[in-house]
Amino acid sequence: MTEQKKQTEQTGRRERIDGTVSAATPAAPSAASTGSNTGFEPVSEAAASSGNPASSVPEAPSVLSQGSVLAVFIGLLVAMIVGSLDQTVVVTALPTIVGELGGATHMLWVTTAYVLVATVTMPLYGKVGDLIGRKGLFIGALGLFVAGSLVCGSTTSMEGLVAGRAVQGLGGGGLMILSQAIVADVVPPRKRALYLSAIGLAYAVPMVIGPLLGGLFTDTLGWRWCFWINVPLAAVAIVTAVICLPKPRHKVENATFDVWGTAALAAALTALTLATAWGGVEYEWTSPVIVGLGAAAVAGGVLFVLAERRAKDPIMSLALFKSRNFNVCTVAGFVSMFVMMGVLTYLPTYLQITHGMSATAAGYMELPLNIAWFASSLISGYAVSKLGTYKKLMVGSFVLLVAGVAVLTAITADIPIALIAVALAVIGFGLGLNFEILVLIVQNEFPARDVGMATAATNFFREMGTTLGASVIGMLFTSGLLRTLPESLASVGGTDVLGTDVNAITPAIVRALPEGVHDAVGAAYNDALAPVFWFMLPFAVLSVVMMALLREKPLANTLDEDAEG
Repeated sequence: MTEQKKQTEQTGRRERIDGTVSAATPAAPSAASTGSNTGFEPVSEAAASSGNPASSVPEAPSVLSQGSVLAVFIGLLVAMIVGSLDQTVVVTALPTIVGELGGATHMLWVTTAYVLVATVTMPLYGKVGDLIGRKGLFIGALGLFVAGSLVCGSTTSMEGLVAGRAVQGLGGGGLMILSQAIVADVVPPRKRALYLSAIGLAYAVPMVIGPLLGGLFTDTLGWRWCFWINVPLAAVAIVTAVICLPKPRHKVENATFDVWGTAALAAALTALTLATAWGGVEYEWTSPVIVGLGAAAVAGGVLFVLAERRAKDPIMSLALFKSRNFNVCTVAGFVSMFVMMGVLTYLPTYLQITHGMSATAAGYMELPLNIAWFASSLISGYAVSKLGTYKKLMVGSFVLLVAGVAVLTAITADIPIALIAVALAVIGFGLGLNFEILVLIVQNEFPARDVGMATAATNFFREMGTTLGASVIGMLFTSGLLRTLPESLASVGGTDVLGTDVNAITPAIVRALPEGVHDAVGAAYNDALAPVFWFMLPFAVLSVVMMALLREKPLANTLDEDAEG
């Protein structure tokens, strides 16, 4: 009997390593089992410390065939492309859109409505997906996105366009979160890195081609195709999801919805998003409106923490922040997005004004960053899947980020364009190495029942880095330009030629100026931009320090191990 028992255990072990569980041989109980033959998994440390009384009834992880995994993955890629493309495809079409709809004064809301709603709903998708499963949510998110696209593509008013963008945001907020979490449902952590890296590419590629495609649609088929193109793409993703996505791996009984936490988070995010969108554009940064929004954001954040401490099923459990790796990766992800937005937002304008580039040429200057990102993303995904380790790779990725930003701190009007391109490529290579691996590290910290909440939380702070990176860097650059431009023009007697209104300066106007005045404007832009990179450098160095604190944790080889956490 002893020999037969030993043989049975070895067979079960081999089957679990291969990723399959025999229907005839029950899996051995977990080492952490309490000893009762109920089939329940032990409550994770994160769930226990959050005071969550809801009982999770896990099912055996759904082990899909390789063909099914690929089908699911293709659907996720299509969904990611749709959501990412929509964020940039309208950029080049926006002047035509607002001109036709007669809503130039509401232009800001076309972007703000989408970003605000998508950001607010990210944690909701993560937590609700953990509670009820992700398949229905994913299909619903795609459906909302299609509905919003149809509204935007058929509207005859600016108000309708803004409303359609908000509906798109309702769906778009869940596409990245659910895509990353669904990958975690069907692929073990050890193999997940390559899949997540491809997801990252599906997010990054449309960000590059979006403006080009938007211009093409506007000049040929019409700007409404910027939205209608989403419909067939999303339909493919919906059909794939209906057919191929697995059923939920577990159900949560007696769960309650975190109403107060959700309301407080929505209020804080709304105030912060509006403050960063309006500050320096619609209102002065010191105006009562912006100061009031800032205070409301802080108050909402405090109320959110208080609500999460008392919630039975918190939307973003404070227990997440007890994990060192979660904190390290979240801060590092925030910094990387902050730096990326700071680099990409104003560098094209600088190149046009100071170096006399055309808008197209300045846009192509971002290609080195994106090409390096694509290459390094695939490299990091393969390396982590092959080796099962990630700490050295993550430290190296942020060292590259520091090196690239350090080169840009030396930017001058005479700096070779090739050196700027190299610096952007170095930054892009560093970002590509860590963009999705940081998510993988976070997912590997928690059991499968919490992976949606953890994924949503880390992406939420990344989105904050994106928002604040664009607004804070914009504030620093604009304030610097308001100081340096009058001084530079006065030194060459150019004030009478151009004036001092920064808003009236365009690349075309600058190129037509006399040489001395042209050089003075270029010098002013250079003197305003260089301190921005010095401001970002300490944040990049901080990210290296954070990565040094990362604790290497083995990546699970099977979904069984991942479910146990």
